[in-house]
Amino acid sequence: MIMNRRFGILVYSLVMTGLLSMLVNSCADPEASIALPVVSTDAVTNITSTSATCGGNITSDGGATIHSRGVCWSKWNPPTIFNKLTNDGSGDGGFTSNITGLSGDSTYFVCAYATNMSGTAYGKVISFKTQPGSNGTVTDIDGNSYNYITIGTQVWMAENLKVTKYRDGSAIPNGFNLQTWGGLTSGAYLDYNDDPIGSNTYGRLYNWYAINDSRDIAPVGWHVPTDSEWSVLTTYLGGEDIAGGKLKETGTSHWETPNYAATNSTNFTALPGGCCDTYDTYGGIYHSGYWWSSTESTSSNAYYRLMYYAWGSTSRYAADKANGFSVRCIKD
Repeated sequence: MIMNRRFGILVYSLVMTGLLSMLVNSCADPEASIALPVVSTDAVTNITSTSATCGGNITSDGGATIHSRGVCWSKWNPPTIFNKLTNDGSGDGGFTSNITGLSGDSTYFVCAYATNMSGTAYGKVISFKTQPGSNGTVTDIDGNSYNYITIGTQVWMAENLKVTKYRDGSAIPNGFNLQTWGGLTSGAYLDYNDDPIGSNTYGRLYNWYAINDSRDIAPVGWHVPTDSEWSVLTTYLGGEDIAGGKLKETGTSHWETPNYAATNSTNFTALPGGCCDTYDTYGGIYHSGYWWSSTESTSSNAYYRLMYYAWGSTSRYAADKANGFSVRCIKD
């Protein structure tokens, strides 16, 4: 009787253990056997000042349906789905994402993501930088409107100055013939080859005395850049050896072939307005751009920047203040 009772207890224990095991197994988390997806991030392309294209490829769904996928981005690394994101459907395979609402001249971090019932997986984080883009316009006293752009910490006009009056409304003298131009020691301007129509595109040529006049040649809130401010720009762009290509307008509509290394990645859109030198000669339009700084090098000379159709650089020189060069303004 004792043996039978013990045997019965053993059988009962085994049965109950099996039932308990079945019960535990039946209550197990169904996601326990589902893995996270496997996703990769595509290269970032079509970058503008406000948008870009990216995407990804899901090579494994982890054993469950992908119910959301896309890319996420942020100015901080790493980005997650709690930052900005796209939702590009469901399922595995490749997808393309359109990133919008970006700020100009800014660095972003982006990665692809894929979510199944087990959670969200991320692809490799990629960084990219947006184009500067146009930030708005400024108007001079003549009513000429100029686009302006942000490059690093500076805000520059994206066009050469063409104003004919100082800020107080008084006229900047012009109409000098070439025989008297080089001898001037007060402010004046010229249209290249006496062509006001061409100045609408390339801007006017000013001697240094005009930009140094206390009546101010720049619109309110702006000024002619110092030599140091030009250097801040070229340093930000990687140095003088490569800055010119990033500043010059692309193509050969205004620059002479080959317009070497021009990408205009800054949207500065430098144009070759040429010059009028102290030997009473026009020269350089289509292949050379000369831009004054407001900084003297000697009592008779001042610093300027030169860009050339056959160079990718921006060169720093000093020249006689009586030369007629282009002007770009920078925001105060």
